[in-house]
Amino acid sequence: MNTTSNYRPSRDPLYLLEQEMKIRNFSQKTIKSYLHYITKCLNWSNKSPRGISGEDIRLYLEKLAENNVSASTLNTAYSALRFYFVSILHRNFFVYIPRAKKSNYLPVVLSKQEIIRMLERIENKKHHCIISLLYDTGLRVSELTHIKMRDFDFDRMLLRVFQGKGKKDRMVILPAKLKEVLTGQARIKKADDFLFTNGRSGRLTETTIQKVVAQAGSKAGLHKHIHPHTLRHSFATYLLENGTDIRYIQELLGHAKLQTTQIYTHVANKNLQGIKSPLDFN
Repeated sequence: MNTTSNYRPSRDPLYLLEQEMKIRNFSQKTIKSYLHYITKCLNWSNKSPRGISGEDIRLYLEKLAENNVSASTLNTAYSALRFYFVSILHRNFFVYIPRAKKSNYLPVVLSKQEIIRMLERIENKKHHCIISLLYDTGLRVSELTHIKMRDFDFDRMLLRVFQGKGKKDRMVILPAKLKEVLTGQARIKKADDFLFTNGRSGRLTETTIQKVVAQAGSKAGLHKHIHPHTLRHSFATYLLENGTDIRYIQELLGHAKLQTTQIYTHVANKNLQGIKSPLDFN
């Protein structure tokens, strides 16, 4: 009998936490993120989960802030620790620990002409399709990587986004210009195959797509920080500038709150048309 270790996974608090999050149907991304910050906090404090105090939590979050992490990262760590110590261990010291105040940055958007410049300089057909779909549907990069052939409805030219952010399904409109290439893929792939794969027939990663988008922007000579979400921002802004109802845009983007979608009203030039700059007056 092996007596070298008395470790039992069922008694490991972090193992139990992971099982709890799975039962609650947390996404894999959230589970990984929460476990990361909880583990880091426990290791930093050098205390057991039951032995840690509110002051320990506050000092750990202060340490993250001093390392110049973003407000979004700081609040993710906050949410992870709050879930564990309040929802699981029923501690109440988070009453005295505030969330980080988020900075209000406007999203970077590209004009339709800039998108066309990007597409014109792409020789790789797969990369062309990736950028076209991101811009023409407003998909998140994580949603794009999970598209399977069964998700397409070519008769109605719709794409079902299966279990997007928040574990919600939604429908988006497919661009007619991509019908030929997409139906071509449907003829050679099975219903359960991913649309975008790597050389080993595995799912294309988010990192790879981020590189594809960044390189396309560089080749087009665009001096902006461009990533897949930039195309999502550009999609929403284009629709808003062309008169699409903001609640419909909210539905297409899969936003839970209208407030999230309303940020595009600050970057759209729809409300600025007809206003002249001082130097433009005679």
